[in-house]
Amino acid sequence: DIRLASHDIYFTIGETVGTPEARFPDCGLRWHYTPTPVYLPAWPIVPAESAAPYTTVTHWWGGTFEFRGETFSNDKSAAFLEYAELPTRTTANLELAICLGQHYEEWRGRLEPQGWRIREAWDVSATPDEYRTYLQRSKGEFSCVKQYCPQFVNSWTSNRTVCYLASGKPAIVQYTGPSRFLPEAEGLFRFRTMDDAVRAFAAVETDYERHCRASRALVEEYFDACRVVTRILERSID
Repeated sequence: DIRLASHDIYFTIGETVGTPEARFPDCGLRWHYTPTPVYLPAWPIVPAESAAPYTTVTHWWGGTFEFRGETFSNDKSAAFLEYAELPTRTTANLELAICLGQHYEEWRGRLEPQGWRIREAWDVSATPDEYRTYLQRSKGEFSCVKQYCPQFVNSWTSNRTVCYLASGKPAIVQYTGPSRFLPEAEGLFRFRTMDDAVRAFAAVETDYERHCRASRALVEEYFDACRVVTRILERSID
């Protein structure tokens, strides 16, 4: 059971939280959705080299948790392994920066033969500047979500993905639920299956510059921190 501290107002970055579409309780609270904010001057458009990989930064393990008598995985590894063969089905270069620690060589040996390039996340993102540089040198993002996100239909968007988009990088990420404003295949692609992901890469690679522009435009319209935080403050004092 979740027990939340008492506050005057509750905000969430899950678009379905507190709505009938969510497959989890609202804890008896009224939730106000807010997009994930990104400070645009800190994330300018940075063109990528044509051979740059699509990347992401992720952890690999998170254990499990129980909800209503059912056990759910909090791992990222299980989700990514469902797409382990993706590099064999696209011409795009794919790279994962994963927090693997002492297990780095083991997982590099398992994934690189299937076409992935594997990096230790701490080697490329140990500081905020290194993290930003890594994202901005990428051609775009490919990422999966923890399996419970689509199971619970939380319609969550990662702040990491928003940073890719702000930098003019198309993002191909796993579907987490319906949205009132997120596109399915324009700058941001939200896949449900392997075939969806393959089609997304084909679409982006065919018209890359257009999807780069669409990525930045999406963030300017909905995720600009100045607009988002202003709305949060206005709603809080209303």
